[in-house]
Amino acid sequence: MSLLTTCIIVLILYLGILVGIGIASARRTSTAEDFIIGGREIGPWVTALSFIAVYFSSVLIIGGGAFGYKFGMGTIWIGAINVLVGCTLCWIVLGRKVRLFTERMGVNTISGFFAKRYNSPAAGIFSALIIFLFLIIYNVSVVKGMANSFEVLMNMPYWGGVLISGLIIIFYVVLGGYKAVVWTGFIQAWIMIFSLLLLTFRTLNAVGGFSIGMQKLAEIGPEYVNTPGVWGWAGLLSFCLVVSLGVWGMPQLLIRFYSIKDTKTFRLGTVIVTVGAAVAVIPYLNGAFARILIPNLKNPDLAIPSLSKMVLSPWGAAILLAGVVAAGMSTFAGVLIIVSSSLVRDIYKNGLHKELSGKQEISANRIVSAAVGVIALLIALKPPALILVLTGFAWAVIASTNLWPLLFGLYWKGASRAGALSSMIAGALTAIIWTWIGKPFGIHGFIAGSAVSLVVISAVSLIKRWTPPAGLIEEIWGQE
Repeated sequence: MSLLTTCIIVLILYLGILVGIGIASARRTSTAEDFIIGGREIGPWVTALSFIAVYFSSVLIIGGGAFGYKFGMGTIWIGAINVLVGCTLCWIVLGRKVRLFTERMGVNTISGFFAKRYNSPAAGIFSALIIFLFLIIYNVSVVKGMANSFEVLMNMPYWGGVLISGLIIIFYVVLGGYKAVVWTGFIQAWIMIFSLLLLTFRTLNAVGGFSIGMQKLAEIGPEYVNTPGVWGWAGLLSFCLVVSLGVWGMPQLLIRFYSIKDTKTFRLGTVIVTVGAAVAVIPYLNGAFARILIPNLKNPDLAIPSLSKMVLSPWGAAILLAGVVAAGMSTFAGVLIIVSSSLVRDIYKNGLHKELSGKQEISANRIVSAAVGVIALLIALKPPALILVLTGFAWAVIASTNLWPLLFGLYWKGASRAGALSSMIAGALTAIIWTWIGKPFGIHGFIAGSAVSLVVISAVSLIKRWTPPAGLIEEIWGQE
């Protein structure tokens, strides 16, 4: 059986399962809270694995392999720190408090948290606008990555990959809301983990085992087996910081903490997310070994697709394609839910004080999810250069806006309304301007933006102290 036929069979089965989950989830979605955060009844296994699926999107599989191919084994540290800081530490530091605080405040979105915690509708609206604008841009790059995978492994036209992957996601998100997103993410995480393990075993066999592979790589150049290798310490450490700490401010990941059914399950969830996320090191490993088997690739982004064609059977390559598509789909779907809830609940309902019944809010979220998804697909069909430039710092702007107001809001009662709002504005503007002028000194926009945001929220909160409404702090912190 040919690779194309096999890929078609696997993808039809896989996409059929996703459609089925969307239909089943629609029957269990009766309130706006169900649509946005699954009614706060999601278990630790589904929460943890869907967190992994959203965090490690197709960018990890394709982009991680490209980094490994270009810079060598030193990049494995990126994956390792992703696990320890981006997953384990994130769950320990943020998870339980986010779940407790948001339930006490009765909020379902990250922007709603800012509005209630700081008694500042302006902070909630500003955060929601940043999320709405920049996550749409971010989703364009996700769709583009999935479409490129269809191009390489199935010889499908780019536009076909965009439409197939995008329309299926829009369908199950619009129908099933958050429950469809987390349950498809749960399945997608297993597919991603299995496909990466399969590729690794076959790659190690092709290079003669890990030890022999390392010897062959060292013969090409010792910088490919040493740390920090070709990249250098500055490049390696700064990138690790960006992709590990920056995710603490990303709403599509934070929403997982809102939806988990209770705080008692966080211990198990933390173990699951740590063990499952360990696959993050695999794409870098495979990318580095791909240099042995395919030494003259002009485009490092083709390292993983080309490697899979070389070492995997047609069924194996089809499963890997499903893994890449699964990773991208989980991210795209998670972003759709966040963008729709930001616009409908945080801006329209709470910001503009418009009345919506539960059924009206669900309908509005479905309409916005579909519209935003279609907009992203249309842009992805022929992404202009400006969009490709903006995609590079969309993630940095969102994280710079949300990170410190969230952490200070959870851990410092003295963090003030003026401090939070000024921190958000300063962080977002710094990240945008810093990236736009070419990242001076090689410093990433997130590092510059978050550094300014940290200084501003600390200084303003200390200088301009505030008196919160009576009972607000006691309501949020409870007996802590």
